[in-house]
Formats: sequence, structure tokens, C-alpha cells
Amino acid sequence: MKRLRVTVAIAILVALGLAGPSAAQTTAPGPYYAMPAWDQQFQCDTFTTCPRFIVLSNWGGAAVLDRETGLVWERMPAPSFATWFDAQRSCNTKSISDRRGWRLATISELGTLVDPSIPTCPGPSYCFKLPPGHPFILDRQFPNWTATSDASIAGFARVLDFRNGSANISTLKTETSAYWCVRGGSGVDPQ
Repeated sequence: MKRLRVTVAIAILVALGLAGPSAAQTTAPGPYYAMPAWDQQFQCDTFTTCPRFIVLSNWGGAAVLDRETGLVWERMPAPSFATWFDAQRSCNTKSISDRRGWRLATISELGTLVDPSIPTCPGPSYCFKLPPGHPFILDRQFPNWTATSDASIAGFARVLDFRNGSANISTLKTETSAYWCVRGGSGVDPQ
């Protein structure tokens, strides 16, 4: 009976993965940061004093962790324009540093990158209402597609214009616009 209990105990430990070191490492040394939460706010004044954005070196510097929201953004969004359908497909098939799982951001998620204290861009100039310490490399990203369909107009999706921070724009999904891929977060917005 005692031998049976010992055998059962060992079987349980093995099943739970507690009987020794596992083949796959689940943690790695490195800096640890506070868990992202939508109720926290990081002050960004300059690139060197902005604790909000971390360029991920283990992703070859091609992705940026937003510590405020927990989202991982492409550091350099594609400079091309696409229809909403092609932007969705491009994000869903994207691989950065051999990692998939990218998608088009929702209107709420993309809106977290807008800094309302930045003045609106005059005319067609290339400026963006992004926090001063952001590490993104942008090329003419004006209105950006979002995963959010317009609930009041069939066949339209919401776009966010980084020149003025406006999120009140809807565009026909067959038109072309810039787009920015993200990982993590809530996913497709049912709005």
C-alpha cells in the first residue's frame, strides 16, 4: 500500500511538471516591469525619459512594447496603403522576428497612441500627434485603418488620423489607407 502511494505521488508530480527541470524554459533573466493596466499613465517628455515605450531588442528592434497598455506595436509600420481587407490580411500573416499573431488594431487601441497635447499638423506636413518620447519610425502614416467597422454604415470601417488625432472618420473598406499592426490586447472590436 505504501509503495502504491509513493508511485501515485510520483505520477502526480510528473503530471504537474514538478518532478524536475522541464525541457522548455518558461522564464528568462532580464528586466521586469509593472503589469500594464489601462488605468496607469506614463509621462513621456523625450525619448530618453520616456518609460512608456520599450524597443524590444530580442525582436531585432522591430517591435515596441507599450508598457502603459501592454500592446506590442510594429516599430516601423509598412509605408504602403491597402484596402481594409488587404490590411487585415497583411497583419494576420505578418511575421516579425519569427513571431506571428499580429492583427489590425481597434480604434480604441490605436487611439492610445494619440497625444492630444501635440498641436494639429498644419496642412499636409508629416507630423504626428504621438507622445514626444515615442520610438516609432513612421513614413507618411496619416489616416490608419482600424479593425473597427462602422456600426452605422455597412461596408465602412473607422480610421484614425494621426495628423489631428481624429477618430471620427469612416472610410469605405475598398478604399486604401495606411495601417499599423499590433499584438496582444482585446482583438477585433465588435462596434
